[in-house]
Amino acid sequence: MTSSSAARNQHLDELRALMASHSPPIHALLIPSEDAHQSEYVSERDKRRQFLSGFTGSAGLALITTREALLWTDGRYFLQAINQLSDRWRLMRMGEDPPVEVWIADNLADEAIIGIDSWCISVDSAQRYEQAFLKKNQTLFQLSSDLVDAVWKHRPPNDATPVIVHPIEFAGRSVAQKMKELREKLQHEKASGIIITALDEVAWLYNVRGNDVHYSPVVHSYAIVTLHGAFFYVDKRKVTTEVKNYMAEIGIDIREYDMVQLDVSLLASGQLKGSAVNGSLLMEKDINVAEHSKIWIDSNSCCLALYSKLRPDQALMLQSPIALPKAVKNPMELNGLRKAHIRDGTAVVQYLAWLDNQMQENYGASGYFSEANGSQKKDNLEIKLTEVSVSDKLEAFRAEKEHFKGLSFPTISSVGPNAAIIHYSPDANTCAELDADKIYLCDSGAQYLDGTTDITRTVHFGKPSEHQKSCYTAVLKGHIALDAAVFPNGTTGHALDILARTPLWKSGLDYRHGTGHGIGSYLNVHEGPHLISFRPSARNVPLQASMTVTDEPGYYEDGNFGIRLENVLIVKEADTKFNFGEKGYLSFEHITWAPYQTKLINTALLTPAEIEWVNVYHSDCQKILESYLNVQEKEWLRKATEPITASS
Repeated sequence: MTSSSAARNQHLDELRALMASHSPPIHALLIPSEDAHQSEYVSERDKRRQFLSGFTGSAGLALITTREALLWTDGRYFLQAINQLSDRWRLMRMGEDPPVEVWIADNLADEAIIGIDSWCISVDSAQRYEQAFLKKNQTLFQLSSDLVDAVWKHRPPNDATPVIVHPIEFAGRSVAQKMKELREKLQHEKASGIIITALDEVAWLYNVRGNDVHYSPVVHSYAIVTLHGAFFYVDKRKVTTEVKNYMAEIGIDIREYDMVQLDVSLLASGQLKGSAVNGSLLMEKDINVAEHSKIWIDSNSCCLALYSKLRPDQALMLQSPIALPKAVKNPMELNGLRKAHIRDGTAVVQYLAWLDNQMQENYGASGYFSEANGSQKKDNLEIKLTEVSVSDKLEAFRAEKEHFKGLSFPTISSVGPNAAIIHYSPDANTCAELDADKIYLCDSGAQYLDGTTDITRTVHFGKPSEHQKSCYTAVLKGHIALDAAVFPNGTTGHALDILARTPLWKSGLDYRHGTGHGIGSYLNVHEGPHLISFRPSARNVPLQASMTVTDEPGYYEDGNFGIRLENVLIVKEADTKFNFGEKGYLSFEHITWAPYQTKLINTALLTPAEIEWVNVYHSDCQKILESYLNVQEKEWLRKATEPITASS
């Protein structure tokens, strides 16, 4: 047993002791992955589930009972969880095993008390759990403090990184414009105010960014907006003079982060007062207070702790009115995203050309273009190429680019069987060395002031098997099918998901993740409310022009290899010959630029239209990127984008 495993076992024992001594005794403790804002990516001090279980994936839920420790996660992380969980934990596979609330209702005793930190659970989840617990009169108990924090002796501190004003040249729209539209929606729904808890929504609405969470340029904060006031709840140590003056100019009150719960209570009783809104068209006499008694919350992102301060009949539980305007990018944001992806594509091409050279020189690989058999690694390599060291090189290429601010998620740099772990996260101490005879999958992205990127390419520096080629080609066919889709307004990502899977299904293959997610504008790399997926939630929001979405089908063989290809797309209006039903039609514009490895393509499996698509994409790729490359990189890209034919 490793020292870290022994420490986690001790933490489990200490936690169970706290559960037993609690008044009332806690029979089971829920430990979500999320923070008080229901974030996907959280700060180091909020990684309670990871601290206790050792599982580092971004999605998962732990349940500690008096006898068992269970962890639920989705298909992206099954293999990773198996590798990281000790034998004191049981993996529960989402979509295959019963959901946590069903398991609790079926396996725990009548009248069991299930503890939860009410800041770290959404209203939706809490209500779903409470409904399931009725079966045995079980109780979801809101703890006054998080029990995990009590056993986390060296929990990271709460750093005071400054709030940053996001310039209008990148944001594209002023706070005044956004607030005017938001207040019109409040009036339409007869709501007196809204509580905004999602970090990216606060950042987008107030045109601010921060550094509180790795990979996501957000600041830990809340917003409350009423018909006449606006409030920004943040650790005031993070507020510079510039930010203070900026907020004053646009009529936003800055309050301490910890005041939000008290102010929600004041909002609920109609007593929340703030500075007058500069230039507001809404005057007190224009508003019938009795008619505007509702308080808007998004029950998917608002935590139970804040919801509990409202009367149940007072909460207007609808999707956030900020989610859709944030997802539908304005022209300046779209232009910034296009530019960011050109710079990012340049970095990826520089990386692939560098890696190709390194694999040939140091590992005797046949290289990116050749399929010659055999490889001979140099003896006594001064510097080994590992999953981590090469991903660091990719980051270095990106860091040279204008407006670079950091990565948008931990780079998934994975060799051979590690590539079958969908969201693999390499560790410098244990990661694999590159191997000329194995597939290499690299899923990476960056944050630039003018846009967020996410790209995946899969390559082989030796001789791929015919099976690997056919799998790669099936993934590519699905990737092309989605990219080339034309569909009527009102179509959801649920309807489009099948396009990317059909070529795999024809061979009895599939993948356990969604096909596409939205991308933020210098915000979260995973952005809703839309998505392209088999999951029912993908039916909720139709795709609209000026949304962004990824196109990332894949295929994974446990213990062998993984393949994924990913571009970012912009939804645009389609120029169709007809317009049946006067609906209007949509299509996609790809803005990601990096070649597909043609030696992994079995062109006999491609249609003429698919071959043309690859050739046009590669021609555009060369034209767009070549002016940013040196002579050697240009030559590498020229060779990587040579046209393919059915007989090649």
